Amino acid sequence: MEKITLTVKGMTCMGCVKSVRNVLESIPGVANVDIILDNGQTTISYDAAKTGPNQFTAAIQDAGYEVVGNG
Repeated sequence: MEKITLTVKGMTCMGCVKSVRNVLESIPGVANVDIILDNGQTTISYDAAKTGPNQFTAAIQDAGYEVVGNG
């Protein structure tokens, strides 16, 4: 299992957090999503054989949010 942390901008409430979590959890291979609303830190645990950061960024952007960094 791999893990990546992305910073997501544009989330202002727990509804936003739920939206981002839902789009990420719908991606095959994603095992867990942890989001901290205050700083936008989004940690994703995933199976690298099934998915990866490009899919996460695309899903977040499609949901109307911005990915500003990863680490």
